[in-house]
Amino acid sequence: MTEPAKTLYEAAGGAPTIARLVEAFYRRVAEDPVLRPLFPDDFTEVKARQTRFLTQFFGGPPLYTEQYGHPMLRYRHLRFRITPKHAEAWLACMSAAMQETGITGPLYDAMFERLKRTAYHMVNTPDEDADRPTGQGADRAGGLVGIDNA
Repeated sequence: MTEPAKTLYEAAGGAPTIARLVEAFYRRVAEDPVLRPLFPDDFTEVKARQTRFLTQFFGGPPLYTEQYGHPMLRYRHLRFRITPKHAEAWLACMSAAMQETGITGPLYDAMFERLKRTAYHMVNTPDEDADRPTGQGADRAGGLVGIDNA
């Protein structure tokens, strides 16, 4: 008999790994000049939501849906001006966080491919429009990627 295939969540090490990944990711976001302005000053709620989202996204328990409903990522991010430059910065932070967390090889490839498709799906503004006023400063509490006040 063969064992059932593991989810990406299980293969990565479950909740402890996702928690370390989120911590490593937000340390990078805090220092990133492209991403930092899009996030709230206090990452506490953003990290909690991101942990729930990534747990579910990679095949773990449906923590995000249980707490907030269907992720509807693109809809929840429409109020933010997200450019390809933002997606690339987000992916760079996540890639480095994954490597720091010990997610490598084929597991890294599979997880990062899912994240890459999702990050580029969030893009709603061409880079050349990024400097237009957005009104985001008054609404920074929502954050990005799996994070929303809705």
